[in-house]
Amino acid sequence: MKTWQCVKQCGACCYLAPAERPFLEEYLDPDQLALYHALVGADGWCVHYQKVDRTCGIYETRPEFCRVNTTVVQEVYGEDPQDLDRWAIHCCTDHIDSVYGPESPEMLRFKQANL
Repeated sequence: MKTWQCVKQCGACCYLAPAERPFLEEYLDPDQLALYHALVGADGWCVHYQKVDRTCGIYETRPEFCRVNTTVVQEVYGEDPQDLDRWAIHCCTDHIDSVYGPESPEMLRFKQANL
């Protein structure tokens, strides 16, 4: 298995519509959940997502649940840190598919980098 790599100018993970993520309450504590909901714009996208260039407007200070590293995978999502690559690839594939579609340019770029 390859090492997970974020694909620039994708932003599928920035689509925060709670209906698309029904298990939020299972892994976010009450403070994180409140912050998550505060970040969701009327259109479902994070209020800090820069749609023109598809980047995060607060990347350096983004919340912990927006980060992908062994600590977050274990402490926030309850996954084995050794499974980081498998977990992140699965999550990204699901998000990209639901936001852009299975044959989208974003999915093709992600698969080239990760599968």
